[in-house]
Amino acid sequence: MKKRVLPLLLLTFFAWSCSPKRPKEMESISQRDSVFTTPLGVSYVIPEPSEKALAQYRQAKTASEANPEDVEALIWYGRRTAYLGQYREAISIYSKGIEKFPNEARLYRHRGHRYISLREYKKAIEDLEQASLLIEGTENELEPDGMPNAQNIPVSTLNGNIWYHLGLAYYLDHQYEKAYEAYIQCRESGDLYDNIVSSTHWLYMIQQRLSNSAKADSLLAPINRDSTVIENQSYADLCHLYKGWIPVDSLITEGAGSPSNDAVRYGVANWYLYHGDSALAKQIMEDLVNEKAFSSFGYLAAESDLIRYFGKK
Repeated sequence: MKKRVLPLLLLTFFAWSCSPKRPKEMESISQRDSVFTTPLGVSYVIPEPSEKALAQYRQAKTASEANPEDVEALIWYGRRTAYLGQYREAISIYSKGIEKFPNEARLYRHRGHRYISLREYKKAIEDLEQASLLIEGTENELEPDGMPNAQNIPVSTLNGNIWYHLGLAYYLDHQYEKAYEAYIQCRESGDLYDNIVSSTHWLYMIQQRLSNSAKADSLLAPINRDSTVIENQSYADLCHLYKGWIPVDSLITEGAGSPSNDAVRYGVANWYLYHGDSALAKQIMEDLVNEKAFSSFGYLAAESDLIRYFGKK
């Protein structure tokens, strides 16, 4: 079994710095994970958290314990725990919250996300479907970022995130028609352009995978050259590729894995796949899963495809 150590800039939501001494706060995590092993048998050692990440976790934990009826505090406790790479512990926190607040869509939304991180896609689908039911008839709301962008402008909403993650879970489980319907709901949940490009990217890939090229092209109508993207530049670039505005070679990136790089590399791999070059598509996916960002959505999708379509074990 391969074992790798995560680099300092592994994921946008990991703020790590290695330390030989385990902080006392980490001892309090009852299900603490020190290693993550992917379905392809690659193991990654999870280092100790940075002081900043640990301080944020400590503050969220204290706030939640001091205010057990505050669902917002509980959600942030779970989120900060997940940002430490402790997905199982975060799921436990959300599960306890669901026992107390069974009609709180946000708890199902965040637990579903972390089931995706653990590759438990059926459980993720169940949670996110429940979340989608709970938001029916409710007013949409901006969802604050755990790691704000440089402009400190939230670019996603609760409803959009529920539908986005549900679409992703369906996609990773190869339920493409359901994934398509979820991403349509995601795109229609608001007019934030970051949401438009991210959902359109998945919608386009789904229809190409279903051999519906004309329908895929029709889905690119909301994409234009001049709209401002705050966070999802990788998805915008892929949509520009699909529109024929940039060549595929301009999107090939090198270097350590990251969520944005992995999104582009997976999109390019799919582009080659539905243009008939399955060998190159497979190679790009294999290179992607040899990188370090094992929870990025591009990594998860490449991993799932390699197992399903290329028989990789």
